[in-house]
Amino acid sequence: MFTFHLSWTASLKTAGEDTIFYDGHCGLCHRTVRFLLAKDHSGERFRFAPLESNAFAAAVLESQRHALPDSLVVLTSAGSLLTRSTAVIYLLRRLGGPWRVLGEVLACIPMTLRDIGYDSIARIRYRLFSPPSQACPLVPAELRGRFRS
Repeated sequence: MFTFHLSWTASLKTAGEDTIFYDGHCGLCHRTVRFLLAKDHSGERFRFAPLESNAFAAAVLESQRHALPDSLVVLTSAGSLLTRSTAVIYLLRRLGGPWRVLGEVLACIPMTLRDIGYDSIARIRYRLFSPPSQACPLVPAELRGRFRS
C-alpha cells in the first residue's frame, strides 16, 4: 500500500544561495526565472544572472564555460556546476512541496533519457517561447538584490 509522508515534500536544505545562470535572450529561461522568483518567497535560496553577464564570467572559469550549455547552469552554494536535466531536478528539489515530488519522479528516469528530453526542448525553445520584449526586463526594486550583474 502506498503511503505519503509530509517530509517528502520539504525543500532540499543547503547552506547558502545557489546561483542560476540563464540565457538572457530566451523566453523559456525568463519564464523559469520568474517561476523560481515566485516560488522562492523568502528569497534565500536563489540568485540569478544571465550567462552573458560579468557575474558568470567571474564565477566560472573560461575553460569550463565552453563545455556548458547555453540555456541553464546552476552553481550550487557548495561550488558544483549543474547543467541540463540535473540542474532542473536540483531546482525542483530545492523548491520543496509538490515540486520536490516532481523532481524525485524525474530523477527516476535515466539521465541519458532526461538529457535527450532537455536537449530537445533547448533546441526549439526560441521557436516555442518568444524572447522577452526587452533584452533586460525591468526588475522590481524589491527583487533587484536577487540578481547579480
